[in-house]
Order: sequence, then C-alpha cells, then structure tokens
Amino acid sequence: MIRRAVAVGVGHYLPERVVENAEFEASLDTTDAWIRSRSGIERRHFAGEGETTSAMAVAAARRALEAAGLTADDLDAVVVATSTPDLTFPSVATMVQDGLGMTGGFAFDVQAVCAGFVYALANANALILSGQATRVVVIGAETFSRIMDWTDRSTCVLFGDGAGALILEAREGSGTPADRGILATDLNSDGRYRDLLYVDGGVSTSGSAGVLRMQGREVFRHAVEKLAETAETALEKAGLTAEDVTWIVPHQANLRIITRTAQKMGVGMDRVVVTVQDHGNTSAASIPLALSVAVQDGRIKPGDLLVAEAIGGGLAWGSVVLRW
Repeated sequence: MIRRAVAVGVGHYLPERVVENAEFEASLDTTDAWIRSRSGIERRHFAGEGETTSAMAVAAARRALEAAGLTADDLDAVVVATSTPDLTFPSVATMVQDGLGMTGGFAFDVQAVCAGFVYALANANALILSGQATRVVVIGAETFSRIMDWTDRSTCVLFGDGAGALILEAREGSGTPADRGILATDLNSDGRYRDLLYVDGGVSTSGSAGVLRMQGREVFRHAVEKLAETAETALEKAGLTAEDVTWIVPHQANLRIITRTAQKMGVGMDRVVVTVQDHGNTSAASIPLALSVAVQDGRIKPGDLLVAEAIGGGLAWGSVVLRW
C-alpha cells in the first residue's frame, strides 16, 4: 500500500459581472465574430470594485469544503496559485487561511502564471506523499482584469477573473494506475522564452503592477507542442496512455490551442472539458474552474481518469494525471 493524494471536494467562484464580446466593440477595433474566431471566447467575468483575488479564493475554497463535507480546521495547508495577488506580500494563501477561519496549519503561494495550478497540485501532492500534510486545499485565483492594457485588442479581450479550489486528502492506494488520486506529475520551464508572455512592471523594476504583454503567435506555437508532450510524459510516468484518458481538463487559454493539442494527442474533443467560451483565460484559475464546472454538471464521475495540462509565462508548463 502507498499514500495517494485523492481529490475529495471541488468548488469555484465567478464574479457577478459578465462581459460579452460586444462590450469591446465600443472602445476597440474588434468585433464579437473576430474574438470568437481567434479564441473561441464569447464572454468572461470581471471582478467588481473592491473584489480581490483572496476574496474569490476564499469563496471557492468554502464551496470545495462544503462539497467535501469538511471544515476549515480539517485542513493542514492552503496552496494558492496566482499571478495577481492582493498585495506584494503577504501571500494570498495566508489571507485565505484567515478568511476560512483556519487556526493552524500553513499557507503559501505558487507563481507559475497560467501553469500555476498544475505546479500547485504537484507541490500539494508532494506535501501529502511526504507526510507533511494530510489535507490540502489547492486554489487557483486571478484578477487579470487589473493588469490589462485596454488599448491592446490582441490581449485585453482574452482574459477574465475567477477562482477554483480542489481539496486533496491522503488515502491509501495499491500503487497501481487503478488507484484514485494523483498518479503522476510533470513540470517544466524554460526562461529563455520569458519575453513571449510577461507583465511589464514589478517591485524591483518599475515599482508598478504593469500590464500584460504577449507575442501571441509564438506562444501558440510553443503551447501546442509542449502541452501534448507534457501530457504524454505524465501519462507514461503513470503507466498509462492517451487511450486510457476519460477527460482532458486543459488550461482554458484559446480554443484553437485546446483543439490542436487534443489532435496531437489523438484524443477527440468529446473527451475534452471546454469552458473558455464562458470564462476566457483565467490563468491559474482556469483548470480548477473547468474541473469544478464539469463535476457540477455531471461530466466528470468517480473513477474517471483526468489529465490536466497548462502552459504560461516563464515559459512554464506541466501536467497532472489524476483519477477522480
């Protein structure tokens, strides 16, 4: 018998404000048809005035706790993946710890941009396998609407805000691919490509938050190749193949990237969870948001084999193989 990190609850939160593509037509040289054709996005949610990354993370975590039948004091750790924290420090995770009313345990943030949730899951898995923690809430939460250049039609129409949370719990497994829980992880990065996707501000440079800059064509090219490769590597580590996969739960950046990656893996789109049309690119929040929606609507069922994969600024990319 071996220790596994098993998913026991999931939840998400989206801001009330829904922004349809048509809203951008008044201020940008763009149309609903143009945005849909290039990204698959139809609408996204924007955080309201005073609505923070930590507040959304707390809301998502509460829903995940409710789904798991647990309380905050049942948790040992909070891991938050975000690139849009409330403050430079302390971490969003410590704010979530307080917001949930946790009186013990520990909390920290992970910053790997759009790949953040995959990185956070891998870290939470390691905490559980090492015995450092028994239950961990892993959260992806972003307010990307606060770092947009609203004059750049190639980027500002793509992103949205939201949060998703997943609770992992230590359980005994047989050590075979039939086990529930995280079966394998694969993490990668290559800093040579950092200029393809970045924010042009920071504490030790401009002293300001900055806005997002992206070389879209180059990011697209790297994304398809690297996402398929990391997913196949993780499956191989787990002793599985793409044929065994029930659902791919990808980072929701762009429908064309999602489609091309699935094709490269030989997986039909009927086995891919797609929510990008309703949420836009919510960076580290996109995988847990998609996961929560698919569990809620009954697509994902106990025993299903999932592959979550993502790529983001850094470039950083990776994947997780998880049996629900």
